[in-house]
Amino acid sequence: MRVLLVEDDRDTADAVRRSLTRHGYHVTWAPTGHAALTAVEPDIVLLDLGLPDMDGLDVCQELRARGDVPIVIVSGRDSETDKVVGLELGADDYVVKPFRIRELVARMRAVTRRHHRDRPRTPPDVYGRLTVHRPAHRVYLDGTEVPLRPKEFTLLTFLTDRLEELVPRETIMSAVWDANWYGSTKTLDAHVSVLRRKLGTALRIESVRGVGFRTSVTGGT
Repeated sequence: MRVLLVEDDRDTADAVRRSLTRHGYHVTWAPTGHAALTAVEPDIVLLDLGLPDMDGLDVCQELRARGDVPIVIVSGRDSETDKVVGLELGADDYVVKPFRIRELVARMRAVTRRHHRDRPRTPPDVYGRLTVHRPAHRVYLDGTEVPLRPKEFTLLTFLTDRLEELVPRETIMSAVWDANWYGSTKTLDAHVSVLRRKLGTALRIESVRGVGFRTSVTGGT
C-alpha cells in the first residue's frame, strides 16, 4: 500500500517512514503542502497540519475535492475545534501526536477497510494496452502500473474521453487547468510530452499545428 506522509519535520518523518516500512507500507515523504498536492496519487494520506507553506487543513480540503483518497490527520493540534474542522473538511480520522505506531497502523487499516467497503465498484476503462482505473487514479500499461501526477492523470482522461477528436489547445487548458486561463500553452506541451514518454506507443497524441491535439489508440508494442 502506498502512503503519502505529509510532515515538515524530517526526524519525525524518518521515524514514521521506517516504522511503516516494517509493517509493509511503501512511504513517500512530502515535507510541504505543495509537494503533497503534486505527488503521485497514494492509497492513503497521513497529513500533518503544521506545514511551512500552507495550512494542513487547506491541503486536506484540496485533496478531498480532488477525490476520495483516505486521509488521516496526524497532528500535535489537539483542540476539539481542529478535530471537528479537519473531519468536516474531509479527513477520515484524526490522530493526535505523540502516538504509538501500532495505533496509527490500526487506524489506517480501519480507514482503508471502510473506504473499500463504501466505494462503488467501477470497471476500468481499457484503451488497447492501456487500462485506466478512474476512481483509484491509477493507470496500467500492459499490466504494469504507470505512476502519473494528478494533472497528468486529468489530462490523460480528458484526452481519452475524446478519442479521434481534434481538441483545441484552449479547450484543453480551460478544462484541465483553469476556465479563466489565458496566455501560453507551454505547460500543456510539457505535460503531453510526459504522457508520450510514460505511455510509449500505447497511445498516440498527435499535435496538429496551430490547432490542438488528436488522441488515438495504437496497437504498437
